[in-house]
Parts: sequence; C-alpha cells; structure tokens
Amino acid sequence: MPALPAEPVGAKLARVFRDPERPRVGRVGRIAWRLLAGLLFFAPAQAAERALPRSAAELQLSYAPLVEDVAPSVVNIYTRRVVARRDRPFFSDPFFERFFGDMFPGVPRERVERSLGSGVIVSPDGVIVTNHHVVEDSDEIIVALTDRREFDAELVGGDETTDLAVLRIDAGGESLPALELGDSDSVAVGDIVLAIGNPFGVGQTVTSGIVSAQARTGPKGGAFIQTDAAINPGNSGGALVTLDGRLIGVNSAILSRSGGSIGIGFAIPSNLVRIAVEGMVSAGRMVRPWLGIEVQPVTAELARGLGLERPAGVLVKRVHPASPADLAVGDVVVAVDGHEIFDADGLNFRVATRRLGESAILTVVGRRGGREARLPLIGPPEDPPRDTRLLDGDHPLSGATVANLSPALAMEIGRDPMALGVVVMEVRRGPAARIGLRPGDVVVSLAGEEVETVDELSRLLSRRRDEWPLAVRRGDETLRATVRSG
Repeated sequence: MPALPAEPVGAKLARVFRDPERPRVGRVGRIAWRLLAGLLFFAPAQAAERALPRSAAELQLSYAPLVEDVAPSVVNIYTRRVVARRDRPFFSDPFFERFFGDMFPGVPRERVERSLGSGVIVSPDGVIVTNHHVVEDSDEIIVALTDRREFDAELVGGDETTDLAVLRIDAGGESLPALELGDSDSVAVGDIVLAIGNPFGVGQTVTSGIVSAQARTGPKGGAFIQTDAAINPGNSGGALVTLDGRLIGVNSAILSRSGGSIGIGFAIPSNLVRIAVEGMVSAGRMVRPWLGIEVQPVTAELARGLGLERPAGVLVKRVHPASPADLAVGDVVVAVDGHEIFDADGLNFRVATRRLGESAILTVVGRRGGREARLPLIGPPEDPPRDTRLLDGDHPLSGATVANLSPALAMEIGRDPMALGVVVMEVRRGPAARIGLRPGDVVVSLAGEEVETVDELSRLLSRRRDEWPLAVRRGDETLRATVRSG
C-alpha cells in the first residue's frame, strides 16, 4: 500500500480538538493541553515530523524507550596519571629555600592522579569520542560499558583546540552499540535534547532540556550548542542526543558559580565531531582548513563606519601572502555557506566542519560591494620548511632548538598562524635557559638585525661578539635585552 501523505500540523491540531472522545476541559485546561503538547511531542530534525498528541493517553508517554536505545552507547572513562614529586620535609620551607636553594633535592616520590569522564561509541568496531581534557596526559585509560565490562583504551588522537579526543577499545570482534551522528545544523533552538553521562562519578545519568542557542561562544572560545539540560563535572565527553536517537553534540563545558549545573551547558556540535573523528582515525590528528586571514568582530561603531545596516560578520584585518581566500583588508565576511557569523570563532567553526579539498562560499561586503567568494579549503602550508636545528656554541642562544615558523608549524604548536620568523621549540640547560628563553618565543632580531629564517639566525650567531642585543616576541609582548658573552 502506498504511504499516505503526512498530515499537516494545523490539520492535526484541528482534528485533536474536534475529537468527541477527548475529555471536556475548560479554557485553562485547553491552554495547559497545548503547552504540554508543545513541550513533549515534536521530533528534533524536521518541522514536518513534529506532532501534537492525538489523545490524552499520549500525554503519559516517556523518554524511557529512547534512553533504552541510546544509553548503551555512552560509556564511563576512568584515567590514571602518575605525577613525580620530591618531598623535602624541612627544606621546602621558604626560609630554608632562600639560603639553600636546591642543594637538598629531597626524596623522589610518585603521586597517582585519577579522573573520570564520559564518552560515546561512534563506531561498532570500538571507536569512542570524548573530550581532550578528560584523557590529556593520562598513563592509563579505562572504558566501562553500561553492562559493567571494562576495557583498556588506546588514545588514537587528540585535539586541544576543539577539546576532542578519539579512543579505541578491542571488544574481541563484538559489534558494539554505536550512536549515529546527526546534523547539528538542523537542530533548532527549543528542540528537546537529552544529556547522558556520568556526573560526579555516581553512574550513568540522563537529564533532559532544550537547545538554548546555536553556535554560541563557550567559556574558552569555540562555537557550541548551548543547552539547559543539566551537565555536571563527569559529564564531559558524554552524549547530547535528539529525540530520534541521534548524537548532535558531545558535552564539553558548563558555566557555573557553584561547581554544578545552573542551566548553561555547552556541547561540541556533531558536524565538528564528525570531521575530528575522521581526521584522527585516518591520520592521528585533526587538520583544520587554513584561511590565512586575521579578523575582528564588527561592532555597532564599526558597522556605522563601514556603512552597514547592522553589526554582523567579521572585518578582515590582515591577509597572509599565501592565503587561499580571495579577500582584502577591509572586507567584511558576513556568512559562510549561508550561515551567518559574528566573530572569529564562528568563522573558524563553519570552516572546520568542512573537509579538506572541498570549498566554502563566503558572503562578503566591502569596497567592492556585495559578492560571494569561493574559498578552496586547504591545509596550512609548511612554507618556509621548518629546518629544525639545535643551536650550540659560545653565544646566548646556545641550548635552544629553533625552527622556521610556517602556518603549518604555527597551527601544530598552537601559535598565531599568521606569524613568521624563527620560533623556539625547546630549551635545554645552557645560556638560552639562563637568559629565560621559553618554547614558543619568536626571535625578532639579534645584534641589531632582523631575523626571518634559521639560516639568518645561524649566520649571525657565527660571529663573535662581546654583547648581543636581542629582541624576542612572547605572546603580545616584545622583550628586549642585551646579553654579554661569557
């Protein structure tokens, strides 16, 4: 029999309230009926699937069948890390440290740190996604399923920027229950969602709520799904699911004044999770597309100065010489693939949900008028080649390992991908350590000459000098000093 066409929501509403079997209620009762129907019965993905109850009995429906289906895919994660320390019972006192320093190093001891979190099985062969901060620097990772079985987990890859990590367990060839990734862009504000995890280590717990906002900037940046479903410590890495049982977010963070949920929780959207898992499973890391531009939000004041109707989008401040984007300083990017953006996090998020080799369409307004620009999505180039070298000899940088800073290296070590120059990768004992050089510092100039490559720096260091004027960029500061030889 051919399928009947879907009944419009308006027709359903009229039929429900004309039903002679429906209990007769007053005006207040009819209002309550409508509110309950709106809160409890609509599907999360498409408006055509949302439906009102057809009888009073349907108001007694429960989330239990949904929880029974999806809960086995959410796991508990326990981690263990050994931290070395030295106990100095007497000489750890500041008074003794002032006079004796490290003359008495103390007895080495080990302390075990344990933490817990949650994760989601996203592939039947044992691939699990969780938060990066849950498993960071762990020596041992244990995954516990809902049936109480435990497995040692292998860390496949992690990405601090997105706060995502991928684990793998070996269940002996058994097909594990996996959650299907949904389309996080299809979720609307007001849709009902369930958050599943292991808060405070009490065991698997389910809370319900609604989507409060889309593409919301979280406590540490990024673009998140905001929800009022209760998310507490230990929920990190757990699942945020829609009423059709699809994973649309990985719980990541909360805003709290007490350490517990106050109704403001954040989940990493599933469209970003999908790209991260694909990259980590195939290459052990997530490679995000590189734009090669620096931007700032368009404020109300900027909008007036630029002649825009309202503050929206991001203003291009700098363009890298190798940028694939057809943009100029002063352009304003207001949307990516039709999705409106308001800050750098929103721009980066929209681009990061696309695969390398694809392209995105930027909606741009500026001096050239309104237009659409095609953006090829490429990985960050390693140009110039990093040319990593350990510096030695009689000079103030001896003991430092340096490399040419390229967009690829900058994104790899978490530095400004627009920066150029020579970056310090590691500092060993020696003159470089004594003058306070740190990994991540960028050598700007030496002996009065600007430094752009490792070759130039090595050439300058090959000359003997009594004094070495040195300029180093550390974060947003440029530090200058003159170092004497010997």
